Amino acid sequence: MEILRTIDSVRQWVRAQRAQGRPIHFVPTMGYFHEGHLSLMRRARDDGGAVIVSIFVNPLQFGPNEDLERYPRDFERDRQMAQPVGVDAIFAPEAAEMYPAGYQTEVRVQTLSQPLCGRSRPGHFEGVATVVLKLFHIVTPDRAYFGMKDYQQLRVIQQMVRDLNLPIEVVPCPIVREADGLAMSSRNVYLSPDERAAATVLYRSLQWAQAQYAAGERDAHRLREGVYAQIAAEPLARIDYVEVVDAETLQPIERLERPALVALAVFFGRARLIDNCLLPAPAE
Repeated sequence: MEILRTIDSVRQWVRAQRAQGRPIHFVPTMGYFHEGHLSLMRRARDDGGAVIVSIFVNPLQFGPNEDLERYPRDFERDRQMAQPVGVDAIFAPEAAEMYPAGYQTEVRVQTLSQPLCGRSRPGHFEGVATVVLKLFHIVTPDRAYFGMKDYQQLRVIQQMVRDLNLPIEVVPCPIVREADGLAMSSRNVYLSPDERAAATVLYRSLQWAQAQYAAGERDAHRLREGVYAQIAAEPLARIDYVEVVDAETLQPIERLERPALVALAVFFGRARLIDNCLLPAPAE
């Protein structure tokens, strides 16, 4: 497994892989790996390409009062976790390599960036779209793999790829959960034992929404209120948002007549956790 620190070294590596006839499969990350990250890497490997993973804590997607400086980092741990799953290269640049002096350009996916996390994290998805587009131009992957826990991020990237005619297949991958249902996240390390136990209410509330939908509930307001009430009953939870939205546009809906998303963001202590579940289109 090669460790690449510069843009030029990545481009040389990609050329060498393509000369051998290998497609390039890319997993962009901010590091501090967990099983969710590793599942993306395994999928990229199983799809038969040369697998390159980026590790870059992107300063553009953190707001002024967010956790950029304390975001968990451990490169050696990440390297040891990535190698056994079949990663061929890690691209781990410094911030100055990605954003040299005088950098000015920003990428914005207009409407999809505004609701949900976009309301409480202004500028976040501009930072995401900018760094992902830069990484796509550097790595020139044939496929790129993204987890569905960050569903709004996934939709922003899908839209960007479509709008800018990028020759990249974006591959959505399922949420990976702990045994008790908590979605795996690098920020879970911020949770105290009591907060960690309390955070399981997120998955239970989503399971409730799925069960209500399966039983015939189609009123988005009732689903949202039910999920909200369950989370609000947990004393350690501080709700940022609970929404039921169209799965494609991320806009609020009144009735579930197309695929829908139940999405939530909730603070437990200093950890802001997101989760979601997709509800398929109602059967005819």
